[in-house]
Amino acid sequence: MIPLRIILVGLGARAQFWMRVVRENPQCTIVGLIDPFEDARTRALAQWPEATASGDLDLITQLDADVVLLATPPGGRERQIELACEAGLAILAEKPLADSVERAARYVAMAEYAGVPLSVGLNFRFLPVTQHTLGLFADMVGPPEFGRFTYERWRDGWKPNFNKYPLTMDQPMLWEQSIHHFDLMRFVYRSEPISVFGSTFNPSWSMYRDNANVSALIRFANGVEVNYQGLWQSNWQKPGFQWRTECQKGVVVQNDQFGDLNYALHADAELTSVSLPPYEQWINDAKSLLDAFVAAMRGTAPLPCTGRDHLNSLRMVQACIVSSRQGQAVNPADLETHAKREIGTTTQSAPQQRTSQ
Repeated sequence: MIPLRIILVGLGARAQFWMRVVRENPQCTIVGLIDPFEDARTRALAQWPEATASGDLDLITQLDADVVLLATPPGGRERQIELACEAGLAILAEKPLADSVERAARYVAMAEYAGVPLSVGLNFRFLPVTQHTLGLFADMVGPPEFGRFTYERWRDGWKPNFNKYPLTMDQPMLWEQSIHHFDLMRFVYRSEPISVFGSTFNPSWSMYRDNANVSALIRFANGVEVNYQGLWQSNWQKPGFQWRTECQKGVVVQNDQFGDLNYALHADAELTSVSLPPYEQWINDAKSLLDAFVAAMRGTAPLPCTGRDHLNSLRMVQACIVSSRQGQAVNPADLETHAKREIGTTTQSAPQQRTSQ
């Protein structure tokens, strides 16, 4: 079987994982490497000497390929996606698809108009702990009813192996990290959010330009409620994580972002640990995601993590931002209404602001 030919765009930190994952998949190969920085291209060519490297995005339309894999920052992807659509190439994009719902929706529409598959790399769906959690709901503890999700981290954005753009982006925790958590909630609870009451803030010691901490109360259409706290700037270097879900017959407790899954029935005195398969962080989940994407490209499975589905997770992020600004709960489905209301409020208050100056 001829391998899928991939053009990898963006050769920074995340691309290092993708180059290995593609190398270990016999159904894929990399034929193109694109990055504006020569040292990044040189480093990538050392791993993929058979590929063609360029700093010019036009390489997307010049190579015989099947897929464009975007390991680029979410801002400024329009030309990348335009060229992929022009060339008729499927798109697998790192999350989030864009740094605004409006731009992401435009990209989804572009891909649908061009008839090209668009998938977003929501690799946390493919974690063994995520898949086993679904099994616990189905076979052991019953349907979920409410939960608490805490993610506490002092994320050193200056680490050499980290992308640097989050340091200066708007709402970095929400767009870069909470997007995973919100997507996991939708995926695991099998429902869409109908209310987000959020607050974003930045502590005095934060190295990030904009708010790196988030708290929110989220309600889903099936009645599940979640208390969420996500911190990129806690003030302790030791990370903390717990996702506890209360279900009809007991609880499910995940004590690590990538594992440590437990459950208990109502009358149990202790938690029961769930045995999970061996897992290499950032590798196994990406492998499973790529396998699912390849199967879709071969026509043997549905496309995973579609761009249109991803919009629902992005709307949760945007709803949290709007809620924090307005001080009230927001239904992600009503974002357009809230945007119009904010524009009207700004227009009406402008003369008062000028007078006070």
